[in-house]
Amino acid sequence: MDILWIVFAFACGFGVKQLGLPPLIGYLAAGFLLNFYGARMTPGLREVADLGVTLMLFTIGLKLNIRDLLKIETWGGTFANSSLWTALFTGLALFLGTLSAPYFSDLDWQSAALLAFALSFSSTVCVIKMLEESGEMATRHGRFAIGVLVMQDVVAVVFLVLAEGQVPTLWALLLPALWFTKPLFGRVLELSGHGELLALSGFMFALGAYELFSLVNIKGDLGALLFGVLLSQQAKASELSKSLLGFKDIFLVGFFLSIGLVALPDVPMMITAVLLIPLLLVKLCMFYLVFARLRLRARTSSLAALLLTNYSEFGLIVMVVGVELGIIAKEWLVILALSISLSFVITCIVYHYAHGLYARFKDALHRLELEPPLAADVFVQPTGAEILIVGTGRIGMGAYRALHGVLGDRVWGMDANHERIAQQRAEGLHVFVGDAESADLWEQLDVSRIELVLIATPVTEDCRNITEQLKLVGYRGKIAAIARFEDDREVLLGYGIDQVFNFFAEAGVGFAEDSLRLIGRAKQSET
Repeated sequence: MDILWIVFAFACGFGVKQLGLPPLIGYLAAGFLLNFYGARMTPGLREVADLGVTLMLFTIGLKLNIRDLLKIETWGGTFANSSLWTALFTGLALFLGTLSAPYFSDLDWQSAALLAFALSFSSTVCVIKMLEESGEMATRHGRFAIGVLVMQDVVAVVFLVLAEGQVPTLWALLLPALWFTKPLFGRVLELSGHGELLALSGFMFALGAYELFSLVNIKGDLGALLFGVLLSQQAKASELSKSLLGFKDIFLVGFFLSIGLVALPDVPMMITAVLLIPLLLVKLCMFYLVFARLRLRARTSSLAALLLTNYSEFGLIVMVVGVELGIIAKEWLVILALSISLSFVITCIVYHYAHGLYARFKDALHRLELEPPLAADVFVQPTGAEILIVGTGRIGMGAYRALHGVLGDRVWGMDANHERIAQQRAEGLHVFVGDAESADLWEQLDVSRIELVLIATPVTEDCRNITEQLKLVGYRGKIAAIARFEDDREVLLGYGIDQVFNFFAEAGVGFAEDSLRLIGRAKQSET
């Protein structure tokens, strides 16, 4: 039976992708369709789904900078939104109860508050998938959204501890000692090489942390996240994350299927679930206004708010506890599962057009900004730049060093990754932090002297967005980009990019040219 589910999930995901939408929408639809035809959750699928979530949290930890969580805009924005939403929705739910709305009429203030709290969370799984597919994990709004999600997860864990009465055991006091094992675990990663042993070590650390924290009555998923943070400063953390990427994505298909297999709703349940969807607009506005009051820029606030405007799988966990304690009726589990699925679909569709929506409404959004901007949002002007390299990873930095050797300080690099830029600036390189898909950045940068922009990211959607932003500010120079595959190359040329290099093919050319230089030097030494 499970193999048929995999085939069905693939078919639905494939069909949705052909429409230009994220495949996870298809996986959600597959779960509900399978449920409709009589399929039910199996222990195997549940284990796959749980494994996917555990690996996802572990890989988030590998990329997480703990300092981001300590900033007031992260924890202040999280608690402000959670408190405001819970208060507002509790009142609304009780009001709907007085109107005899289905299922709301059975709520008292405790059950209404629990429902409001459950709906205050945003989906970590959904947001991370969208950020990964759009290549925006390292952007300002992506990192900020992840910080808010992590803080929400911490709040959820505290709630579960208090509600279930499972106080951590005394052995939990020894967990901070794991910090002193960092050198040991770092050495294990180094000796694991670059193949399947490295990926296997990731499974070992993620699942081992899950079990270790569970043993001391702390939620295992939090253990996987924190263990990822513990390893995040290791040299092979990035490579470890990439080695787990395919496994994580496959297992998360099980998670999206499981949402639709919770139970099959009847008509009143579906009506109630649909009634919860317009409230996403309230959630969106609330997120944006709170973020703006914390002096985040309009683009960061709006894109982060769009990402976070959904309901969360954590809400289901909260509701399960409420049902077990007799606080709320079990029918709300089904209603919430359907609302979560619908919110995923809406968020994925809307965020697909997020950059265009921001460009359309940015003037109105800018009026709500507060001054002065946060230090992380102040742009640096690349003085004297004639060539700008967007993306200073391995490919971009290789291009930077080659061009800098010829043109000197007329070459600058830009990247959205703050840690990467800080390290490169410490090396004396001419680089600065900037999200190249941001209209705000290009409007503030002087591009009149820049003759060539090299886009060193293989994500075609990013290349298109960057090219559009350059055209909007009147850039008249040339644009070059890279592509993984030949069909991507043709698409990028269609966007108006002047030259597109297939970096697999170009790597072979560069390898051959460097090898020929070895022969040339050998012949010169012979003569």
